[in-house]
Amino acid sequence: MRSFFYALTVAVVIAMAFWAYNENYKTQEAQARAEALQQEISDARERLRMLRAEWAYLNRPDRLRDLAEINFDTLGLLELRPHQFGRVREVAMPVEDILIIEDPIDVIEYLSEGGHFP
Repeated sequence: MRSFFYALTVAVVIAMAFWAYNENYKTQEAQARAEALQQEISDARERLRMLRAEWAYLNRPDRLRDLAEINFDTLGLLELRPHQFGRVREVAMPVEDILIIEDPIDVIEYLSEGGHFP
């Protein structure tokens, strides 16, 4: 009986060691994937910072003004002036549809005459 328990204990220890070994490699693989994702995120953020800097550089007002002047014949772009904007009260708002009731029913008289609703 003792030898059975010893053999069972050895089998359990071997099974636990095998499980721990597999979990260790799964954990290392997950950590490697997480580090790779963090590196990708870092690279994407760096690229985004670079693109934003380039966008800001390309959209400088003096550069855009020069481009508008160079391409005036083709585009016909002019600078915006304050008098070109309207006021909110000058904007035509859509007229709301009004529900017209052509044959109203007086509910109080209908009920007092013995009528009932379905």
